[in-house]
Amino acid sequence: MSINRRTVQRGALAAASGLLAGYTALAAAELTASLVRPQAGPVTVIGGAAIDRTPAALKDFAIRTFGENDKLVLQLGILATVGLLAALLGMFALRHRRTGSAGVLAFGVLGAAAALSRPDAAGAADVLPSLVGAAAGALALYLLVGKVGGPAARPAVADDSPADTSAETSAGTSAVASTDDSTGPSAGPSPAWNRRGFLLAAGITAVASTGAGALGRALTGRRGQGATASRAAVRLPAPASPAPPIPAGAALRIPGVSAFTTPNKEFYRVDTALVVPKVDADTWRLRIHGKGVSRPRSYSFAELLQRPLIERDITLTCVSNEVGGPYAGSARWLGVSLSDLLREAGVRPPSRGGRADQLIARSVDAMTLGTPVEEVMDGRDAMLAVAMNGEPLPFEHGFPVRMVVPGLYGYVSACKWIREIELTTFDSYDPYWVKRGWARRAPVKTQARIDTPRPFARIPAGTVPVAGVAWAQHRGIERVEVQVDDGPWQEASLAAQATTDTWRQWSFDWKAAPGGHRLTVRATDGRGEVQTELRTRTIPDGASGRHGVFVTVG
Repeated sequence: MSINRRTVQRGALAAASGLLAGYTALAAAELTASLVRPQAGPVTVIGGAAIDRTPAALKDFAIRTFGENDKLVLQLGILATVGLLAALLGMFALRHRRTGSAGVLAFGVLGAAAALSRPDAAGAADVLPSLVGAAAGALALYLLVGKVGGPAARPAVADDSPADTSAETSAGTSAVASTDDSTGPSAGPSPAWNRRGFLLAAGITAVASTGAGALGRALTGRRGQGATASRAAVRLPAPASPAPPIPAGAALRIPGVSAFTTPNKEFYRVDTALVVPKVDADTWRLRIHGKGVSRPRSYSFAELLQRPLIERDITLTCVSNEVGGPYAGSARWLGVSLSDLLREAGVRPPSRGGRADQLIARSVDAMTLGTPVEEVMDGRDAMLAVAMNGEPLPFEHGFPVRMVVPGLYGYVSACKWIREIELTTFDSYDPYWVKRGWARRAPVKTQARIDTPRPFARIPAGTVPVAGVAWAQHRGIERVEVQVDDGPWQEASLAAQATTDTWRQWSFDWKAAPGGHRLTVRATDGRGEVQTELRTRTIPDGASGRHGVFVTVG
């Protein structure tokens, strides 16, 4: 029984050594990344590589299931996996000290490879966080396991001395002996458990690692101070073309209905950036070039602000939004007309003989989005936005500059942290999402959503307001209808329409009778097309179908 307890104790201490070594590796990597580039940290590069290689259906499931916490779930999953592997390496190192420690280095090589594979890799220096972290973790594991000691060795027996193996076994003194990296018998007893030495080494390692991690976070924060200061210094000029006033009747005063203008902090965020880029507006530049560009251009942020700015209320929608989902929001955007910039560069739309039919927008983190040139230049208010709801763009939403194109899903139009626009063709280049199974072209589909009552709500009998929002950007909403169970479609009251590029609130006074009921809504766009009842997935070009909720009355 004592042998079992001792074995379990050593195994637990070895696993703890592995966990502490993993913690050391991550802390050292974070400190190194703060000196090299925060985006080069191993969790970030491995997470980015995982995102890039995840099938579109699984990505869509993650967004649908975890919402805007999908990146946090991924990072926690990576950390949990690192912890499990570190604990197993620690237990392995108890018998194979050098090989187990070398295993930590192997993970560093994996992280370095992931860093070099990233499309936004800045060079060979990106491998340093993973390699330095792995070296620190390997050293910590080697030293800590050495304090735990190896398995108890079987005492050596002289040729002429009596040996009572049965007594030895029953007394519980025999064990499999090992050396540092072999399974054969050792020449003598293996190192003993050094409690004081282990606790001292573990304490020093934990404190040093915590200090390194804290210093790394502090240095990373300081790296972003220039970007933060540049954003704080922005003084937004008055628009040359201000947005029309929002009609007084555009916002219904019904509890539970989405606000007409979505506050910045509540605006949805769906992207692949595990680390939000913090770009210094003072050093930012935009380049416009490519097929059909007779006059390539480059602009600074200050130069964009000096141009005539347009201000518009525009509703954006993510293609990953399920029927009735939350990934839609409306804001007042301020920016530079994108079609004006393209014309100044000599670009013509395909309908007028232009050579390019696709605009590739590249972000500072190397994301690529493809937008039809025809739609950008057809007269709609496509813009390079510099402000959102009266303030410079939040970092999470693309500061200093992002694209906004009304009527198209975000994955083909809403490039955040944009740094480059290249004119090309759909036949010659597939951007990020198209390579992963999404459609090349993706106009927003007509949708209506019930905001109140909520699904499975229990409500009193009597007149109940059923209300929500509907959208069909660049076409507008002409009519909204509600169906109770299998009854006839009944027309809802529409709030005033601000523009065809914004969503429209609606309401319906329902005389609710006791029992369970299903409420369904459909919209008709400005072209007279009724929202389809055909239910489809978000892949490849957005979900379709009609939103419904089940409620209980009484």
